[in-house]
Amino acid sequence: MSQERHLQLNPKKTVLYWSVALFLRGLFQIFFRPHVRGQENIPLCGPVLVAPIHRSNLDFAFTLFISPRKVFFMAKDSLFKVPVLGSALIQLGAFPVKRGTADREAMRSAEEVLNAGHALILFPEGTRKYGPHVEPLHDGAMFIASRTGATVVPVGISGTDRALPDGAKFPRPVKVHVVVGAPIASLEQEGRPSRSAIAQKTEELRKALEDTYQESLKD
Repeated sequence: MSQERHLQLNPKKTVLYWSVALFLRGLFQIFFRPHVRGQENIPLCGPVLVAPIHRSNLDFAFTLFISPRKVFFMAKDSLFKVPVLGSALIQLGAFPVKRGTADREAMRSAEEVLNAGHALILFPEGTRKYGPHVEPLHDGAMFIASRTGATVVPVGISGTDRALPDGAKFPRPVKVHVVVGAPIASLEQEGRPSRSAIAQKTEELRKALEDTYQESLKD
């Protein structure tokens, strides 16, 4: 499948998009009663990299509650090979990533999303993590932001680790709290950013993500 087939960068919300979004919102309102604050921190236009904490497979769905924008995201490449599901994912804003590898094509796709002025979800921790604190992050989020001029918005989410812990087959009805932090500007410098500059911005993001996570735990 070509990159053009994967990337359907249409910010309009189709009937399928609204159907899935409304179904998930209704279901999650019943099961998890999400409390969200800080939605005003996500710009309504321009390139935005939404950077949530990652403690559960449920985390992604709660981004439906934080912005009226259509948000693009990566999904496992194998899912796009499933009939019907693959085309549905594309309409929902997904593009493929190969898990466990340095997928340069996925990174290029992420940059294309942001260069087109859209919003992108990217978990800066990479895979799911555990514990009450944010460990050192991968530098991918800030690297992509620096190349595209995207604003980065940290999002703390608490309760999902109890709602659907690792290994659980079915979710539990646990209240979930979401805190959207203040936006972080990308690097402003000419040419290719240095590794040290990216590392500094990544640490800035880690601290901001830690703050939003701790705030969500207090709610």
